[in-house]
Amino acid sequence: MMFIRRFFLIGSLGLIMAMAVQPSSSRAEVSEDKAKAFISGLADQAIEALTMPNISQVERENRFRILLNENFAIKTIARWVIGRHWKKATESEKAEYLKLFEELLTVTYVNKFSEYAGQNLDVVKSLVSSTKDAVVFSEIVREGTQPVHVDWQVRSRDNVTFKIVDVKVEGVSMGQTQKSEFSSVIRQNNGKVEALLAVLRKRVS
Repeated sequence: MMFIRRFFLIGSLGLIMAMAVQPSSSRAEVSEDKAKAFISGLADQAIEALTMPNISQVERENRFRILLNENFAIKTIARWVIGRHWKKATESEKAEYLKLFEELLTVTYVNKFSEYAGQNLDVVKSLVSSTKDAVVFSEIVREGTQPVHVDWQVRSRDNVTFKIVDVKVEGVSMGQTQKSEFSSVIRQNNGKVEALLAVLRKRVS
């Protein structure tokens, strides 16, 4: 769907660009204005980096990985998604899972960038939810249809560097969706993390 393409372009998806923000005390509460600026700037930089028509597939994937790692808390998200199964995974399984999780996001969504249709992202407001977390509310505006609501949960310990830890599209958490899917795979295979890795290997190949 078109709004999903936009979601992963500016985020996917996700996620996706260090923002130029004013320095502040390491103990300062997250600023609503800086959280909003992070998401707004993210969209602009992602479009510029990923929608150029004359770059190769390999280059597009490499750019996506850079944006993903600079702007999303990949390890935090990946560990939360796999939940309690993380503790019982072996060290080699953990290492492979983190690599596959990143690759899954890349191979799933990078092809959508070339299909970018040019919707606008309007940042509506942001709310601080804790000393280090804020939620930025935005709308993807599509001509002739109702706007799509996208909420970004961002985290910063110093009010300078921000990372996205979850995204909700029309109230549906992307992280929670993956968590349910991954847990189901492991549960249906007698609690074996290797079963999930096998599924992820197939998807990324």
